[in-house]
Amino acid sequence: MNAQEIFASEELPLMNRGFEQDGDAIVNVLPLPVITVDAEGLITQANIAAESFFETGLNLLRRQRLSELLPFGSPVIALVEEVRQRGASVSEYRVDIGSPRLGGSRIVDVFATPLAEPRGRVVLMLQERTIAEKMDRQLTHRGAARSITALGSMLAHEIKNPLSGIRGAAQLLEATANEGDRLLTRLICDESDRIVKLVERMEVFGEERPIERGPVNIHDVLDHVKRLATSGFARHIRFVEEYDPSLPPLYGNRDQLIQVLLNLVKNAAEAIGPDAVDGEITLATAFRPGVRMQIRGSEERLSLPLEIRVRDNGPGVPQDLLPNLFDPFVTTKAQGTGLGLALVAKVIGDHGGIVECESAPRRTTFRLLMPMLLAHDGRATRT
Repeated sequence: MNAQEIFASEELPLMNRGFEQDGDAIVNVLPLPVITVDAEGLITQANIAAESFFETGLNLLRRQRLSELLPFGSPVIALVEEVRQRGASVSEYRVDIGSPRLGGSRIVDVFATPLAEPRGRVVLMLQERTIAEKMDRQLTHRGAARSITALGSMLAHEIKNPLSGIRGAAQLLEATANEGDRLLTRLICDESDRIVKLVERMEVFGEERPIERGPVNIHDVLDHVKRLATSGFARHIRFVEEYDPSLPPLYGNRDQLIQVLLNLVKNAAEAIGPDAVDGEITLATAFRPGVRMQIRGSEERLSLPLEIRVRDNGPGVPQDLLPNLFDPFVTTKAQGTGLGLALVAKVIGDHGGIVECESAPRRTTFRLLMPMLLAHDGRATRT
């Protein structure tokens, strides 16, 4: 049931009695953000999904007006006023409520309905359009990663062998060459080695073997990645940890997850730059029930409740690159190959998960949604 169907269903009178009565439990289990706004524009109630969406607790939300929560001139404000005047439900589709505080563009469908009592109070339900669009893009990312699988195998076979011959010939020439020619033979060897390294990185995409998976404590993985980063490339950056200690084990391959998260943290550190005095990387985990993805070619829907976030306060990703950021050879680095994030997309896709990026100046977030380890009876296991 989507948001529109919920508003049109017979359950709507429950919401008209307010969260604090019988509808409380129902509204709180909804995966969509729901808030109530009184006649003065103050937020009076919010469900758990709304707290997650706005990244603010209920007590703080209740101290704010809707106009303070949304960007200036947001059409949602006018929508609420229209609901009060008409005394009937009103919907608005594809509304951008994004702001630097909310992390850039946030496209939502808004469903608003008046409450019977007290007069002037309105219930808002938000359905983030980007969730479905992100999943569509994720399937595209996986397709892009798979499309270079054959390319990786071909490169390994068709390029590495001839390069070995070229390098060997250059070394033979170097033995009898004069000083000036040795510079050229050395250049041939160096460039051959560079191409081999690039091909070896491409070979990773050609691996079709099933990955070995088991229970993984993602916090142990994040701590390991943090230790590696702070002892090397990110020693000048402050790390912030926002962990959910009750998170169940993730079903995955520990070594590959270390590789993925180390890649994301290194990208974050490089985005911040070596000269930043206030560089900060946030590592966060959360449990997000309600996120499911349809498996292609099957009626099965995979639950992805485990969320891992890597956030930095660097300058952000150019908006024109965001839709294709996980495609091979797309990079923002002058000397980058554009394979790091493509590899991240492949590994997370092989795990049955989703990776997505949201970027704004000083707030770039890479978010992983992953499956958890289930016991034989289908229940979540605990570490």
